[in-house]
Formats: sequence, C-alpha cells, structure tokens
Amino acid sequence: MAVLTRKEQRARTREALLDATIACLVEYGYAGTTTQRIQEKVGVSRGALLHHFGSKAELFVAAIHHISDKRLLTFPKVGKRAPVGAETLRRLIYEIADDMTGPPFQAAMQLWIAARTDEELREALLPAERRLGSAMREIFDKYSGIEDPHAARVAFESLMAMLRGLEVTRAMRKDEKLAREVVDHWVATALPPVGEAVPGDVRS
Repeated sequence: MAVLTRKEQRARTREALLDATIACLVEYGYAGTTTQRIQEKVGVSRGALLHHFGSKAELFVAAIHHISDKRLLTFPKVGKRAPVGAETLRRLIYEIADDMTGPPFQAAMQLWIAARTDEELREALLPAERRLGSAMREIFDKYSGIEDPHAARVAFESLMAMLRGLEVTRAMRKDEKLAREVVDHWVATALPPVGEAVPGDVRS
C-alpha cells in the first residue's frame, strides 16, 4: 500500500471534512450541523479542523463549493454529441430530476433555506449556485430548441421550481411514485411530442 504524502493526507482530510459537512446538513439540518458533529464523523480533533478551516463560516463556504462541484460532476450524462430533438430533451429532463435528489442536493436545500435570513451565507451561496445554474441552463437551452429567450427562461425556471418543490416536500409524501408522475406530467405538457422535431433537430 502506497504511503500518502503529507500534502495528500491534508487533501484527504479536507475532503472528508467537507463530505461530513454534507452528511450533517442532511441528517441534522443547518442549525444542527455543528463543528463538533463534523469532527466526530471524521474522527479528527478540533485543532485538525481549524487547521483546514479557521471558522464555521469558512467551512460552510467551502462546503457550498464542494456541493456544487459534486453536482456538476454528475450532471449531465447526456452526451455532448447527442442529437438535438425531443427524445434527447426528455432524457435530459429526467437526468436533471435525478440530479436534484440525494444528499448533495438535500444539503444544498438546507443552505438555501438558512440563507433566507443569513445575508453572509446568501452571498457565499450565490457564486456557486450561479455557476451550477448556468451549466444546467446552457445544456437545457441546447436541447430545448426554444428560440425565444424569455420562453426558454420560463420553461427552465418552471422545471427548476417544480423539482425543488418536489424534493422539499418529499418527506411529507407517502407515495414515492407521485414525484415521478409529476415530472411525467411536466414532460407531457411542456415538451413537444416524441417524434416531433424541435429547431436544430438532427436526424440520421
């Protein structure tokens, strides 16, 4: 087994602390995510945590970007060379829906809610969220074929609002199939039928 260098050890500990922050946000919420709980999850001392992050605020700012990076890595799976058309667009919508579930997104939601009354946190969130939002919007625009910028924005924002709302209310639903049915309804009503071309559609 290869021996890690000190630099590699530091990098590994830093990433473990950020992953633990995500896990704590999901498990305990923003208010319940303490540095003590994060330390305990990783198994390090307070001094080790402070070596990487001088304050809780600094840790949360780093966690914000860590969450954004994780979400960017998993999105999108639709290939860049996939043909522009209704079927590819449908695949993209379901990939976005899958991205907006799971621990990284749940942790992000905890931060968004807290940011409503925390200006410092809100200012830290904005750059990472804008970076992620721009990446998602860029590929949505590519495959949507919606030429009118305002119409494209409304379609994208309605999709985001729907998916965020579904995840926020997930814990209150008994029927897990309902969320998928809601997405199916959005796809059926907001997108062109399968087989119908959208502007720029590539046919083999």
